Amino acid sequence: MKNNWWKYLTIVLLVYTVVAGFLVEAPRLNILNESIRNLFFHVPMWFGMVIILTGSVVQSVRYLNTNDMDKDISADSYAKVGIWYGILGLITGAVWATYTWGKMGGWLADPKITSVFITLLIYFAYLLLRSSLHDEQKRARVSAVYNIFAYPLMISLLFVLPRLAENSLHPGNGGNPGFNTYDLDSRLRMVFYPAVLGWTLLGFWIATLHFRIRKIEHKLEEK
Repeated sequence: MKNNWWKYLTIVLLVYTVVAGFLVEAPRLNILNESIRNLFFHVPMWFGMVIILTGSVVQSVRYLNTNDMDKDISADSYAKVGIWYGILGLITGAVWATYTWGKMGGWLADPKITSVFITLLIYFAYLLLRSSLHDEQKRARVSAVYNIFAYPLMISLLFVLPRLAENSLHPGNGGNPGFNTYDLDSRLRMVFYPAVLGWTLLGFWIATLHFRIRKIEHKLEEK
């Protein structure tokens, strides 16, 4: 029971996020209007993706140091959940862009979105690499090295290149003001920060469940 405290915290935070996210008074902002509520769902997906993929690369490094297959399985679990968070971030972003930017074409052409697509392709390649190698030890070693190289590419694609672009519509990129100086007031912060923590913890929870399933499958394969 004591070890599950963070799971109860996750449930409380997500219930609070959903309820307060739709009931909190949204600031009256041009263009954004009520769509600002998507801040509690869209942005945490990106935070969750980056943090969970960080967990994946940490597990890959730990595997190379210990040769413990559990670390390899954990890295794979984190990577898969991180990819799903990236996909959910794209979906929620597409909905938001439709109501704020007015067209999907502009959203798809945004440098930030292009960087996200490339990042997801890099991690899809990670999954394909794992599925193409049948030797367990070789798969673990090669995919761990790939994961370590993929991580700095992700950081560059998501946080460096979009800021250098001049035509990005995303806040904080292309010369646009970030949420901190534009519209993230105290009312939104009261929901936004718990939302980031809640969605991120949910990702780790899902990854933990996937890890346990894969570990059971691994033991059955050894018999």
